[in-house]
Amino acid sequence: MPSKGVKSFRTRQDKQKMIERLKKRTHFSKLEIEKLLEMQRKLSTRGNKIDRSKFRDLLHNTFAITEDFIMDRVFKAFDKDNDSHLNEEEWILGMSVFLRGTIDELCKYCFDVYDMNSDGFISREEMFHLLKQSLIVPGNEQDDPDDGVKDLVEVALKKLDQDHDTRVSFEDFKTSIHDDNLLLECFGRCLPNLPRKESFLEQIADEAHLKK
Repeated sequence: MPSKGVKSFRTRQDKQKMIERLKKRTHFSKLEIEKLLEMQRKLSTRGNKIDRSKFRDLLHNTFAITEDFIMDRVFKAFDKDNDSHLNEEEWILGMSVFLRGTIDELCKYCFDVYDMNSDGFISREEMFHLLKQSLIVPGNEQDDPDDGVKDLVEVALKKLDQDHDTRVSFEDFKTSIHDDNLLLECFGRCLPNLPRKESFLEQIADEAHLKK
């Protein structure tokens, strides 16, 4: 008998209702959702939920996202109820954007990853921290690596800060991405590259759905 407060599929009908609901809210077919739910159950550590460690392993091993800080931010973007685990709906909805998101969905997802304090803006300090994580500095010990990061922050602000208030709002970010899609992951790679994405999608592919 499932413990109190742990979500489980009590009947096949309950499961099918959830799949129908998720099909309307995602870019997946029923079969693809079923395959993702089966994958989720294998990754789950308790109560059909994926913990941070298992999710980080997936990001690292399957999608080659390797930056520790970014992996934690991606988990946070998936974990909508902030309980440090991914339930069935968080997993499916998150993967829908991660793998097949529209440009607007991807803008929101990437912005949430980069908005570290969730205040609706990417500040200079947040940009500095994000860029410092990934900056590779040439081996000149006399140079201050922070100077290079500060320069990148200024470049990013020129590209993204549409209203010139020295911070990037979601509207700033969205407008900039629509002008230049290459800016989508400007503060760190938080999406799968094409070969990794295609390889994963092959595992869950519904050929009938893809031909529509």
